[in-house]
Amino acid sequence: MKEKNILRLIIGSEKRQAYTVPLLAILCSLIVSAILLLFMGKNPLTAFQSILAGAGVLPKPNYAGGRGMFTDIMMTLSALTPMIFASLAVTVAFKGGLFNIGISGQMLLSGFISTILIGYSELPAYLAMPLVLIIGTLCGAFVGALIGLLKAKFNINEVVSSIMLNYIIMYIISFFIQTRYIDPITRQSIEVNSSARLVLQNVEVGPYRAVLPFFVILAVLAAFAMRFFLNRTRAGFDLRAVGLNARAARYLGIKPKLNIMVAMIISGGLAGLAGVTHYLGFQGAIPTRELASTGFDAIAVALLGNVTPLGSLFASVLITIISQGTTYMSSVLGVQREIAQVMTGFILLFSACGAFIKQHVNSSISDNIVTNDSVTEDNITEDASSKEQ
Repeated sequence: MKEKNILRLIIGSEKRQAYTVPLLAILCSLIVSAILLLFMGKNPLTAFQSILAGAGVLPKPNYAGGRGMFTDIMMTLSALTPMIFASLAVTVAFKGGLFNIGISGQMLLSGFISTILIGYSELPAYLAMPLVLIIGTLCGAFVGALIGLLKAKFNINEVVSSIMLNYIIMYIISFFIQTRYIDPITRQSIEVNSSARLVLQNVEVGPYRAVLPFFVILAVLAAFAMRFFLNRTRAGFDLRAVGLNARAARYLGIKPKLNIMVAMIISGGLAGLAGVTHYLGFQGAIPTRELASTGFDAIAVALLGNVTPLGSLFASVLITIISQGTTYMSSVLGVQREIAQVMTGFILLFSACGAFIKQHVNSSISDNIVTNDSVTEDNITEDASSKEQ
């Protein structure tokens, strides 16, 4: 009981747990990461400071020509854009009771189709950019609909189907890139035309030459739109009801199969937006035989964000800062860049433990209420019997 009381004091009431549990997960992951860095003979405070400097949050001691804090933060925002879309894709699927682990495959297909249809064309930017977004959304939604159909019609687990589709998409697209669209120097796909890039490159802003990722605004708006959809619309209520209990939702007149399809189509569409902002924005080309880690990191982001749209938005910022800042940390301290994946893994682990902690503490509160009610009833019975005597 002492353990439960301490946890209850730390994380507070159920209403506060939406904020305190993710913060506790971040704190625990940073502590474990610091211990790991100490074992590697590195100063954790210096390592964390260099991560923030690499992501543009803090200044570096010196910069090359045309670079500064502004250019670093713009690159971080460029990487943040697909992360927000991907984490929203995971969140919407979770709300529908589904686990869309195929975000990376949906990103890849959307990026590839948009690249070969629009990215290599001579269309002007005012036509190319909207078409890239539309095609990417449709491609992602198509894959999501396929996964949802397999789940709703044949009860095929969405985790299995989405993982298999990840590798099917990856190998098919790798074949086409290597045979038709390969750049012999970079060994990636040929870089898309600047008019189809979803970032503005080499823009002179004062003394800096920066990348301007203006579609990050669209990603932030998408987070608020998903919050409104899930919390303020009948369709969002139906989707969440099916995610909580499909059988009970059926008794309310809600169609579980339809909402499974809706959840996966929306999730796939958001993953498609993540794909085009990643491959035609942040990167500009598609590597062969490789799935974007963004699709998998988005799972940690969604869990850390308490599986809510706005929580995923803020968690995306944290994970992106860690991911972008580790290159500079590696050069300053000689620490392997893979330490970022380790830190992300710790966050995922503690986020999952956070769900258990909430259930553990809240169940203990319910048990106490039941126990107190039982004691009260016993006392009433004893008092009544004593009065009769």
